[in-house]
Amino acid sequence: MSTEKYDSVIVDITEYVFRYRIESEKAWENARIALSDAVGCAIETVWKSESCRKLIGPAIPRTFTFDGFRLPGTAYQTDPIKGAFDMATIIRYLDHNDAIAGADWGHPSDNIGAILAVMDWLSRSVESGKLVHTGPPLTIRTLLTAIIKAYEIQGCFLLHNAFNSHGLDHVILVKLASTALVCWLLGLTETHTMAAISHVWMDGHPLRVYRSGSNTTPRKGWAAGEACMKAVQLAFLVREGQPGSPTVLTMPRWGFYATMFGGKEFTFPINYSTWVIEHVFFKVMPVEGHGVAAVEAALIIHKILRQHSLSADKDIKSIEIRTNAAANMIINKSGRLRNSADRDHCMQYLVALAFLKGEVPEPEDFLDNSPWANDSVLNILRDRILIRTDDQLTHDYMDLGKKSLACGVTVHLINGEVIDEVLVEFPVGHVANPHTAAAVKRKFLRNMSLMFTMEEIENITSSLQLDHMKVSHFVDLLVRENIPTLAL
Repeated sequence: MSTEKYDSVIVDITEYVFRYRIESEKAWENARIALSDAVGCAIETVWKSESCRKLIGPAIPRTFTFDGFRLPGTAYQTDPIKGAFDMATIIRYLDHNDAIAGADWGHPSDNIGAILAVMDWLSRSVESGKLVHTGPPLTIRTLLTAIIKAYEIQGCFLLHNAFNSHGLDHVILVKLASTALVCWLLGLTETHTMAAISHVWMDGHPLRVYRSGSNTTPRKGWAAGEACMKAVQLAFLVREGQPGSPTVLTMPRWGFYATMFGGKEFTFPINYSTWVIEHVFFKVMPVEGHGVAAVEAALIIHKILRQHSLSADKDIKSIEIRTNAAANMIINKSGRLRNSADRDHCMQYLVALAFLKGEVPEPEDFLDNSPWANDSVLNILRDRILIRTDDQLTHDYMDLGKKSLACGVTVHLINGEVIDEVLVEFPVGHVANPHTAAAVKRKFLRNMSLMFTMEEIENITSSLQLDHMKVSHFVDLLVRENIPTLAL
Protein backbone atom coordinates (compact mmCIF):
# COMPACT_ATOMS: atom_id res chain seq x y z
CA MET A 1 0.00 0.00 0.00
CA SER A 2 1.18 3.53 -0.78
CA THR A 3 2.61 5.50 2.13
CA GLU A 4 1.75 8.80 0.42
CA LYS A 5 -0.72 10.88 2.44
CA TYR A 6 -4.30 10.54 1.29
CA ASP A 7 -6.58 13.49 0.58
CA SER A 8 -7.97 14.90 3.83
CA VAL A 9 -11.57 14.02 2.87
CA ILE A 10 -10.59 10.34 2.69
CA VAL A 11 -8.61 10.51 5.94
CA ASP A 12 -11.51 12.15 7.79
CA ILE A 13 -13.98 9.45 6.69
CA THR A 14 -11.62 6.68 7.74
CA GLU A 15 -10.86 8.19 11.14
CA TYR A 16 -14.59 8.62 11.78
CA VAL A 17 -15.34 4.99 10.87
CA PHE A 18 -12.56 3.52 13.00
CA ARG A 19 -12.33 5.90 15.96
CA TYR A 20 -15.61 7.74 16.62
CA ARG A 21 -17.46 6.49 19.71
CA ILE A 22 -21.25 6.68 19.50
CA GLU A 23 -22.70 7.91 22.80
CA SER A 24 -26.02 9.41 21.72
CA GLU A 25 -28.98 7.36 22.93
CA LYS A 26 -31.13 9.06 20.31
CA ALA A 27 -28.77 7.74 17.62
CA TRP A 28 -29.08 4.14 18.89
CA GLU A 29 -32.86 4.47 19.13
CA ASN A 30 -33.20 5.87 15.61
CA ALA A 31 -30.84 3.25 14.21
CA ARG A 32 -33.15 0.50 15.45
CA ILE A 33 -36.12 2.29 13.91
CA ALA A 34 -34.21 2.79 10.65
CA LEU A 35 -33.26 -0.89 10.48
CA SER A 36 -36.79 -2.08 11.14
CA ASP A 37 -38.20 0.42 8.63
CA ALA A 38 -35.75 -0.74 5.95
CA VAL A 39 -36.59 -4.39 6.60
CA GLY A 40 -40.28 -3.56 6.31
CA CYS A 41 -39.68 -1.77 3.00
CA ALA A 42 -37.78 -4.82 1.75
CA ILE A 43 -40.61 -7.19 2.65
CA GLU A 44 -43.16 -4.86 1.04
CA THR A 45 -41.19 -4.83 -2.21
CA VAL A 46 -40.71 -8.60 -2.42
CA TRP A 47 -44.42 -9.11 -1.77
CA LYS A 48 -45.76 -6.42 -4.07
CA SER A 49 -43.35 -5.81 -6.94
CA GLU A 50 -43.19 -8.38 -9.70
CA SER A 51 -40.73 -6.26 -11.67
CA CYS A 52 -38.33 -6.13 -8.72
CA ARG A 53 -38.59 -9.85 -8.07
CA LYS A 54 -37.14 -10.38 -11.55
CA LEU A 55 -33.95 -8.58 -10.47
CA ILE A 56 -33.12 -10.53 -7.32
CA GLY A 57 -31.66 -13.93 -6.60
CA PRO A 58 -28.48 -15.65 -7.85
CA ALA A 59 -27.16 -14.50 -11.20
CA ILE A 60 -27.35 -18.11 -12.38
CA PRO A 61 -30.83 -19.41 -11.50
CA ARG A 62 -31.20 -22.26 -9.01
CA THR A 63 -27.64 -21.92 -7.72
CA PHE A 64 -26.82 -21.70 -4.02
CA THR A 65 -23.94 -20.10 -2.10
CA PHE A 66 -22.88 -21.98 1.02
CA ASP A 67 -22.66 -19.57 3.96
CA GLY A 68 -24.13 -16.91 1.66
CA PHE A 69 -26.40 -14.01 2.54
CA ARG A 70 -30.02 -15.03 3.08
CA LEU A 71 -32.19 -12.42 1.42
CA PRO A 72 -35.15 -11.39 3.64
CA GLY A 73 -38.57 -12.35 2.36
CA THR A 74 -37.11 -15.09 0.13
CA ALA A 75 -35.29 -18.42 0.24
CA TYR A 76 -32.36 -17.07 -1.79
CA GLN A 77 -28.83 -17.49 -0.45
CA THR A 78 -26.25 -15.62 -2.52
CA ASP A 79 -22.70 -14.35 -2.40
CA PRO A 80 -22.35 -11.01 -0.55
CA ILE A 81 -21.80 -8.98 -3.73
CA LYS A 82 -25.08 -10.05 -5.35
CA GLY A 83 -26.68 -10.04 -1.91
CA ALA A 84 -25.74 -6.39 -1.44
CA PHE A 85 -27.41 -5.55 -4.75
CA ASP A 86 -30.54 -7.49 -3.89
CA MET A 87 -30.97 -6.16 -0.36
CA ALA A 88 -30.43 -2.52 -1.29
CA THR A 89 -32.76 -2.91 -4.26
CA ILE A 90 -35.66 -4.36 -2.29
CA ILE A 91 -35.25 -1.67 0.36
CA ARG A 92 -35.30 1.08 -2.23
CA TYR A 93 -37.44 -0.09 -5.14
CA LEU A 94 -40.87 1.23 -4.11
CA ASP A 95 -39.48 4.63 -3.00
CA HIS A 96 -40.69 4.01 0.53
CA ASN A 97 -37.42 4.11 2.51
CA ASP A 98 -35.99 6.96 4.55
CA ALA A 99 -34.28 10.08 3.21
CA ILE A 100 -32.07 13.03 4.06
CA ALA A 101 -32.11 16.37 2.27
CA GLY A 102 -29.61 19.13 1.60
CA ALA A 103 -27.98 20.55 -1.50
CA ASP A 104 -28.66 17.07 -2.83
CA TRP A 105 -31.07 14.34 -1.71
CA GLY A 106 -30.46 10.72 -0.82
CA HIS A 107 -31.67 7.62 1.00
CA PRO A 108 -29.22 6.50 3.69
CA SER A 109 -30.94 3.16 4.37
CA ASP A 110 -29.71 2.14 0.91
CA ASN A 111 -26.41 1.35 2.68
CA ILE A 112 -28.04 -1.37 4.76
CA GLY A 113 -27.94 -3.52 1.63
CA ALA A 114 -24.16 -3.75 1.68
CA ILE A 115 -23.81 -3.77 5.46
CA LEU A 116 -26.32 -6.53 6.16
CA ALA A 117 -25.24 -8.77 3.28
CA VAL A 118 -21.58 -8.65 4.30
CA MET A 119 -22.27 -9.13 8.01
CA ASP A 120 -24.59 -12.08 7.41
CA TRP A 121 -22.10 -13.78 5.08
CA LEU A 122 -19.25 -13.18 7.53
CA SER A 123 -21.30 -14.49 10.43
CA ARG A 124 -22.26 -17.70 8.63
CA SER A 125 -18.72 -18.24 7.36
CA VAL A 126 -17.28 -17.85 10.85
CA GLU A 127 -19.91 -20.17 12.32
CA SER A 128 -19.14 -22.87 9.73
CA GLY A 129 -15.41 -22.58 10.41
CA LYS A 130 -14.53 -21.49 6.89
CA LEU A 131 -13.32 -18.02 7.89
CA VAL A 132 -11.36 -16.46 10.72
CA HIS A 133 -12.79 -13.03 11.38
CA THR A 134 -10.56 -10.19 12.59
CA GLY A 135 -13.09 -7.37 12.43
CA PRO A 136 -15.69 -6.15 14.93
CA PRO A 137 -18.19 -8.56 16.54
CA LEU A 138 -20.86 -9.67 14.08
CA THR A 139 -23.73 -8.62 16.34
CA ILE A 140 -26.76 -6.37 16.28
CA ARG A 141 -24.74 -3.70 18.10
CA THR A 142 -22.12 -3.68 15.35
CA LEU A 143 -24.85 -3.63 12.71
CA LEU A 144 -26.39 -0.54 14.33
CA THR A 145 -22.96 1.09 14.60
CA ALA A 146 -22.34 0.57 10.89
CA ILE A 147 -25.78 1.95 10.05
CA ILE A 148 -25.26 5.11 12.12
CA LYS A 149 -21.88 5.79 10.55
CA ALA A 150 -22.99 5.04 6.97
CA TYR A 151 -25.94 7.41 7.43
CA GLU A 152 -23.60 10.09 8.74
CA ILE A 153 -21.12 9.88 5.88
CA GLN A 154 -23.74 9.95 3.14
CA GLY A 155 -25.84 12.62 4.84
CA CYS A 156 -23.00 15.00 5.69
CA PHE A 157 -21.87 14.96 2.07
CA LEU A 158 -25.40 15.70 0.84
CA LEU A 159 -25.90 18.76 3.03
CA HIS A 160 -23.71 21.18 1.04
CA ASN A 161 -22.48 19.24 -2.01
CA ALA A 162 -24.84 19.13 -4.99
CA PHE A 163 -23.77 16.20 -7.12
CA ASN A 164 -26.96 16.66 -9.14
CA SER A 165 -25.75 20.05 -10.36
CA HIS A 166 -22.89 18.19 -12.08
CA GLY A 167 -25.23 15.60 -13.57
CA LEU A 168 -24.14 12.91 -11.12
CA ASP A 169 -26.54 10.72 -9.19
CA HIS A 170 -26.46 10.79 -5.40
CA VAL A 171 -25.89 7.01 -5.19
CA ILE A 172 -22.19 7.82 -5.53
CA LEU A 173 -22.47 8.51 -1.79
CA VAL A 174 -24.06 5.12 -1.11
CA LYS A 175 -21.00 3.57 -2.72
CA LEU A 176 -18.76 5.83 -0.62
CA ALA A 177 -20.37 5.16 2.76
CA SER A 178 -20.87 1.45 2.12
CA THR A 179 -17.28 0.96 0.99
CA ALA A 180 -15.91 2.59 4.13
CA LEU A 181 -18.10 0.55 6.47
CA VAL A 182 -17.65 -2.75 4.63
CA CYS A 183 -13.86 -2.35 4.95
CA TRP A 184 -14.26 -1.89 8.69
CA LEU A 185 -16.59 -4.88 8.97
CA LEU A 186 -14.14 -7.07 7.03
CA GLY A 187 -11.39 -6.21 9.51
CA LEU A 188 -9.25 -4.30 7.03
CA THR A 189 -6.78 -1.66 8.19
CA GLU A 190 -7.29 2.08 8.00
CA THR A 191 -4.80 2.20 5.14
CA HIS A 192 -6.74 -0.45 3.24
CA THR A 193 -9.93 1.52 3.87
CA MET A 194 -8.45 4.73 2.49
CA ALA A 195 -7.34 2.82 -0.59
CA ALA A 196 -10.84 1.43 -1.13
CA ILE A 197 -12.39 4.88 -0.67
CA SER A 198 -10.03 6.27 -3.28
CA HIS A 199 -11.36 3.67 -5.72
CA VAL A 200 -14.88 5.00 -5.12
CA TRP A 201 -13.84 8.43 -6.40
CA MET A 202 -11.91 7.12 -9.40
CA ASP A 203 -14.79 4.84 -10.37
CA GLY A 204 -17.29 5.56 -13.10
CA HIS A 205 -20.32 7.36 -11.70
CA PRO A 206 -23.99 7.04 -12.70
CA LEU A 207 -25.59 9.97 -14.48
CA ARG A 208 -28.72 11.38 -12.94
CA VAL A 209 -30.45 11.00 -16.30
CA TYR A 210 -32.56 8.00 -15.17
CA ARG A 211 -34.32 10.24 -12.65
CA SER A 212 -34.94 13.08 -15.06
CA GLY A 213 -37.70 14.05 -17.47
CA SER A 214 -38.56 11.66 -20.26
CA ASN A 215 -35.54 9.49 -19.40
CA THR A 216 -36.86 8.49 -15.97
CA THR A 217 -36.77 4.69 -15.67
CA PRO A 218 -37.01 1.97 -13.01
CA ARG A 219 -33.21 2.07 -12.80
CA LYS A 220 -33.67 4.63 -10.03
CA GLY A 221 -35.02 1.71 -7.99
CA TRP A 222 -31.88 -0.43 -8.37
CA ALA A 223 -29.23 2.29 -8.65
CA ALA A 224 -28.49 2.01 -4.93
CA GLY A 225 -28.25 -1.76 -5.30
CA GLU A 226 -25.60 -1.31 -7.94
CA ALA A 227 -23.73 1.12 -5.66
CA CYS A 228 -23.79 -1.36 -2.77
CA MET A 229 -22.66 -4.19 -5.02
CA LYS A 230 -19.70 -2.13 -6.23
CA ALA A 231 -18.84 -1.08 -2.69
CA VAL A 232 -18.47 -4.69 -1.59
CA GLN A 233 -16.47 -5.53 -4.70
CA LEU A 234 -14.05 -2.63 -4.12
CA ALA A 235 -13.50 -3.67 -0.51
CA PHE A 236 -12.77 -7.25 -1.61
CA LEU A 237 -10.33 -6.06 -4.29
CA VAL A 238 -8.38 -3.97 -1.81
CA ARG A 239 -8.42 -6.85 0.68
CA GLU A 240 -6.55 -8.84 -1.97
CA GLY A 241 -3.85 -6.19 -2.23
CA GLN A 242 -5.05 -3.63 -4.78
CA PRO A 243 -3.49 -0.23 -3.94
CA GLY A 244 -5.28 3.10 -3.82
CA SER A 245 -4.62 6.53 -5.34
CA PRO A 246 -3.95 8.96 -2.46
CA THR A 247 -4.75 12.22 -4.28
CA VAL A 248 -7.65 10.93 -6.33
CA LEU A 249 -9.72 13.99 -5.41
CA THR A 250 -7.17 16.80 -5.62
CA MET A 251 -4.82 15.80 -8.44
CA PRO A 252 -4.75 18.61 -11.07
CA ARG A 253 -6.42 17.81 -14.39
CA TRP A 254 -7.13 14.13 -13.61
CA GLY A 255 -8.59 14.16 -10.10
CA PHE A 256 -12.30 13.99 -9.21
CA TYR A 257 -12.60 17.69 -8.41
CA ALA A 258 -11.09 18.73 -11.74
CA THR A 259 -12.86 16.26 -13.99
CA MET A 260 -16.23 15.67 -12.30
CA PHE A 261 -16.95 18.51 -9.86
CA GLY A 262 -16.19 21.68 -11.78
CA GLY A 263 -12.94 22.25 -9.92
CA LYS A 264 -14.75 22.79 -6.63
CA GLU A 265 -13.88 21.02 -3.39
CA PHE A 266 -16.34 19.43 -0.99
CA THR A 267 -17.62 21.53 1.90
CA PHE A 268 -19.15 20.32 5.16
CA PRO A 269 -21.28 22.40 7.53
CA ILE A 270 -20.86 19.94 10.42
CA ASN A 271 -18.32 17.39 11.59
CA TYR A 272 -19.13 13.69 11.49
CA SER A 273 -21.07 12.62 14.58
CA THR A 274 -24.63 11.21 14.75
CA TRP A 275 -26.56 14.16 13.33
CA VAL A 276 -27.93 12.38 10.25
CA ILE A 277 -29.47 9.36 11.96
CA GLU A 278 -31.04 11.74 14.47
CA HIS A 279 -32.61 13.88 11.73
CA VAL A 280 -33.45 11.30 9.05
CA PHE A 281 -36.85 11.63 7.34
CA PHE A 282 -38.91 8.45 7.50
CA LYS A 283 -41.21 8.15 4.51
CA VAL A 284 -44.66 6.89 5.45
CA MET A 285 -45.97 7.08 1.90
CA PRO A 286 -44.25 5.60 -1.21
CA VAL A 287 -43.65 8.85 -3.07
CA GLU A 288 -40.63 11.01 -3.80
CA GLY A 289 -39.91 12.71 -0.49
CA HIS A 290 -40.23 16.31 -1.68
CA GLY A 291 -43.86 15.62 -2.52
CA VAL A 292 -44.98 14.28 0.86
CA ALA A 293 -45.96 17.66 2.33
CA ALA A 294 -47.90 18.59 -0.82
CA VAL A 295 -49.84 15.32 -0.64
CA GLU A 296 -50.68 15.97 3.02
CA ALA A 297 -51.87 19.49 2.16
CA ALA A 298 -53.94 18.18 -0.75
CA LEU A 299 -55.67 15.65 1.50
CA ILE A 300 -56.56 18.40 3.97
CA ILE A 301 -58.08 20.48 1.16
CA HIS A 302 -59.86 17.39 -0.19
CA LYS A 303 -61.76 17.19 3.10
CA ILE A 304 -62.66 20.88 2.84
CA LEU A 305 -64.02 20.32 -0.65
CA ARG A 306 -66.17 17.42 0.52
CA GLN A 307 -67.51 19.46 3.43
CA HIS A 308 -68.79 22.01 0.90
CA SER A 309 -70.09 19.36 -1.53
CA LEU A 310 -67.39 20.23 -4.04
CA SER A 311 -65.20 17.86 -6.06
CA ALA A 312 -61.71 18.11 -7.49
CA ASP A 313 -62.70 16.97 -10.96
CA LYS A 314 -65.57 19.46 -11.41
CA ASP A 315 -64.89 22.48 -9.22
CA ILE A 316 -61.14 23.19 -9.27
CA LYS A 317 -59.92 25.80 -11.72
CA SER A 318 -56.26 25.73 -10.70
CA ILE A 319 -53.90 24.59 -7.95
CA GLU A 320 -50.89 26.60 -6.86
CA ILE A 321 -48.04 24.84 -5.04
CA ARG A 322 -45.39 26.85 -3.20
CA THR A 323 -42.30 24.82 -2.46
CA ASN A 324 -38.50 24.77 -2.19
CA ALA A 325 -36.03 24.85 -5.07
CA ALA A 326 -35.05 21.19 -4.71
CA ALA A 327 -38.64 20.00 -5.07
CA ASN A 328 -39.11 22.20 -8.10
CA MET A 329 -35.98 20.82 -9.74
CA ILE A 330 -36.59 17.15 -8.98
CA ILE A 331 -40.33 16.51 -9.30
CA ASN A 332 -41.86 19.37 -11.30
CA LYS A 333 -42.88 17.47 -14.44
CA SER A 334 -45.29 18.12 -17.26
CA GLY A 335 -46.28 16.13 -20.31
CA ARG A 336 -46.42 12.39 -20.75
CA LEU A 337 -45.35 10.16 -17.86
CA ARG A 338 -43.89 6.96 -19.25
CA ASN A 339 -43.72 4.53 -16.33
CA SER A 340 -44.19 4.10 -12.58
CA ALA A 341 -40.77 5.60 -11.88
CA ASP A 342 -41.85 8.71 -13.77
CA ARG A 343 -45.19 8.98 -11.95
CA ASP A 344 -43.95 8.68 -8.38
CA HIS A 345 -41.43 11.43 -9.16
CA CYS A 346 -44.01 13.90 -10.49
CA MET A 347 -45.40 16.44 -8.01
CA GLN A 348 -48.39 17.15 -10.25
CA TYR A 349 -49.31 13.47 -10.47
CA LEU A 350 -48.99 13.00 -6.70
CA VAL A 351 -51.16 16.00 -5.88
CA ALA A 352 -53.79 15.31 -8.54
CA LEU A 353 -53.97 11.70 -7.37
CA ALA A 354 -54.42 12.79 -3.74
CA PHE A 355 -57.25 15.15 -4.69
CA LEU A 356 -59.07 12.53 -6.75
CA LYS A 357 -58.43 9.49 -4.58
CA GLY A 358 -58.76 11.25 -1.24
CA GLU A 359 -56.22 8.88 0.30
CA VAL A 360 -52.46 8.45 0.59
CA PRO A 361 -50.97 7.02 -2.63
CA GLU A 362 -49.95 3.35 -2.73
CA PRO A 363 -47.34 1.68 -4.97
CA GLU A 364 -50.01 0.23 -7.24
CA ASP A 365 -51.26 3.74 -8.09
CA PHE A 366 -48.15 4.34 -10.20
CA LEU A 367 -48.15 1.18 -12.30
CA ASP A 368 -48.95 1.22 -16.00
CA ASN A 369 -52.07 -0.87 -15.38
CA SER A 370 -53.32 1.40 -12.61
CA PRO A 371 -56.66 3.06 -13.40
CA TRP A 372 -54.97 6.36 -12.53
CA ALA A 373 -52.06 6.03 -14.96
CA ASN A 374 -54.13 6.97 -18.01
CA ASP A 375 -57.01 8.70 -16.28
CA SER A 376 -58.06 11.70 -18.36
CA VAL A 377 -59.43 13.59 -15.34
CA LEU A 378 -56.15 13.18 -13.47
CA ASN A 379 -54.21 14.45 -16.49
CA ILE A 380 -56.50 17.47 -16.81
CA LEU A 381 -55.98 18.24 -13.13
CA ARG A 382 -52.21 17.85 -13.54
CA ASP A 383 -52.29 20.53 -16.21
CA ARG A 384 -54.03 22.88 -13.79
CA ILE A 385 -51.22 22.71 -11.23
CA LEU A 386 -48.66 25.52 -11.08
CA ILE A 387 -45.48 24.99 -9.04
CA ARG A 388 -43.36 27.92 -7.94
CA THR A 389 -40.19 28.16 -5.88
CA ASP A 390 -40.27 30.17 -2.66
CA ASP A 391 -37.06 31.67 -1.29
CA GLN A 392 -38.08 31.36 2.35
CA LEU A 393 -39.09 27.72 2.00
CA THR A 394 -35.81 27.02 0.24
CA HIS A 395 -33.92 28.72 3.08
CA ASP A 396 -35.80 26.71 5.70
CA TYR A 397 -35.14 23.52 3.74
CA MET A 398 -31.38 24.15 3.89
CA ASP A 399 -31.31 25.49 7.47
CA LEU A 400 -29.78 22.74 9.65
CA GLY A 401 -31.68 24.10 12.62
CA LYS A 402 -35.03 23.63 10.87
CA LYS A 403 -34.73 21.35 7.80
CA SER A 404 -38.37 21.76 6.86
CA LEU A 405 -39.88 19.92 3.88
CA ALA A 406 -42.57 22.50 3.38
CA CYS A 407 -45.16 22.78 0.65
CA GLY A 408 -48.08 25.19 0.54
CA VAL A 409 -51.13 24.38 -1.59
CA THR A 410 -53.74 26.97 -2.67
CA VAL A 411 -56.84 26.04 -4.66
CA HIS A 412 -58.72 28.37 -6.99
CA LEU A 413 -62.29 27.26 -7.71
CA ILE A 414 -64.26 27.67 -10.91
CA ASN A 415 -66.86 29.77 -9.04
CA GLY A 416 -64.16 32.36 -8.29
CA GLU A 417 -63.63 31.44 -4.66
CA VAL A 418 -60.22 30.56 -3.24
CA ILE A 419 -59.36 27.97 -0.62
CA ASP A 420 -56.55 29.61 1.27
CA GLU A 421 -53.12 28.05 1.31
CA VAL A 422 -52.63 24.99 3.46
CA LEU A 423 -48.96 24.96 4.44
CA VAL A 424 -47.38 21.76 5.73
CA GLU A 425 -43.86 22.41 7.00
CA PHE A 426 -43.09 19.17 8.83
CA PRO A 427 -45.04 16.27 7.30
CA VAL A 428 -45.41 12.97 9.11
CA GLY A 429 -42.02 11.29 8.94
CA HIS A 430 -40.11 14.44 9.85
CA VAL A 431 -38.27 14.41 13.17
CA ALA A 432 -40.20 17.52 14.24
CA ASN A 433 -43.62 15.94 13.67
CA PRO A 434 -45.02 14.40 16.88
CA HIS A 435 -46.87 11.69 14.92
CA THR A 436 -43.77 10.32 13.18
CA ALA A 437 -42.82 7.52 15.58
CA ALA A 438 -46.33 6.03 15.68
CA ALA A 439 -46.72 6.30 11.90
CA VAL A 440 -43.41 4.55 11.23
CA LYS A 441 -44.36 1.74 13.62
CA ARG A 442 -47.72 1.30 11.86
CA LYS A 443 -45.95 1.21 8.51
CA PHE A 444 -43.56 -1.49 9.78
CA LEU A 445 -46.38 -3.65 11.12
CA ARG A 446 -48.39 -3.22 7.91
CA ASN A 447 -45.44 -4.21 5.72
CA MET A 448 -44.28 -7.13 7.85
CA SER A 449 -47.79 -8.55 8.15
CA LEU A 450 -47.72 -9.22 4.41
CA MET A 451 -45.50 -12.25 5.13
CA PHE A 452 -45.27 -12.76 8.88
CA THR A 453 -47.61 -13.54 11.77
CA MET A 454 -47.89 -11.15 14.70
CA GLU A 455 -45.92 -13.61 16.84
CA GLU A 456 -43.11 -13.64 14.27
CA ILE A 457 -43.15 -9.84 14.01
CA GLU A 458 -42.92 -9.50 17.79
CA ASN A 459 -39.95 -11.88 17.79
CA ILE A 460 -38.21 -9.87 15.07
CA THR A 461 -38.88 -6.61 16.92
CA SER A 462 -37.60 -8.04 20.21
CA SER A 463 -34.45 -9.33 18.51
CA LEU A 464 -33.55 -5.80 17.45
CA GLN A 465 -33.15 -4.96 21.13
CA LEU A 466 -30.63 -7.76 21.71
CA ASP A 467 -27.30 -6.04 21.08
CA HIS A 468 -25.26 -9.24 21.37
CA MET A 469 -27.44 -11.32 19.04
CA LYS A 470 -25.59 -12.65 15.99
CA VAL A 471 -26.65 -10.93 12.79
CA SER A 472 -27.11 -14.26 11.00
CA HIS A 473 -29.59 -15.36 13.67
CA PHE A 474 -31.53 -12.15 13.16
CA VAL A 475 -31.55 -12.60 9.37
CA ASP A 476 -32.80 -16.17 9.80
CA LEU A 477 -35.98 -14.70 11.30
CA LEU A 478 -36.65 -12.85 8.03
CA VAL A 479 -36.35 -15.79 5.63
CA ARG A 480 -39.37 -17.09 3.73
CA GLU A 481 -39.07 -20.38 1.91
CA ASN A 482 -41.29 -19.40 -1.02
CA ILE A 483 -41.22 -16.07 -2.85
CA PRO A 484 -44.81 -14.85 -3.10
CA THR A 485 -46.38 -14.73 -6.53
CA LEU A 486 -48.76 -11.89 -5.71
CA ALA A 487 -48.18 -8.91 -7.99
CA LEU A 488 -49.70 -5.47 -7.71
